[in-house]
Amino acid sequence: HPSAWVAEDGVMANPKKSDDILTEKTFKDFQLHIEFKLLKGGNSGVCLRGLKEVQVHDSCGVPDDQLATSHCAGIYSKHAPTANACKPAGEWNAFDITIVGNKITVVLNGKTVIDGKECAGGTGGHLNVKDGAAGPLMLQGDHAPCWYRNIYLKPIEAKEEK
Repeated sequence: HPSAWVAEDGVMANPKKSDDILTEKTFKDFQLHIEFKLLKGGNSGVCLRGLKEVQVHDSCGVPDDQLATSHCAGIYSKHAPTANACKPAGEWNAFDITIVGNKITVVLNGKTVIDGKECAGGTGGHLNVKDGAAGPLMLQGDHAPCWYRNIYLKPIEAKEEK
């Protein structure tokens, strides 16, 4: 099916279930700030290196002790968030994500919910990228309508060992 993604007023919008979109450039270790919103029951994802998905999901109201890897800010199929900091459907949420090597930290709306967790391998539905290699940033659009804005990616340079 044809892509429905559009860029308008500083927002990347996928107003109907469509396809995934990814950067041409690849990244290995980086810090990412990205804001998103979904409709009620919405589901999307931010795929780091095209391989490791941080779940974007309408999870507002789910008790902390019932959070799963499929809830908002979870690393899909690997790690559930430790707390639910998700805002209601239709409101903007913000991720601050850091990936260095295979360690991922996810801050959702100012609250650290995944803290330096090891995440080897892919998380399902990913691109064919070798684990540990640079890959694209991919926004999932094949599950539900979603909107992204204020996307800032800052590569982290590898430190030389002495």
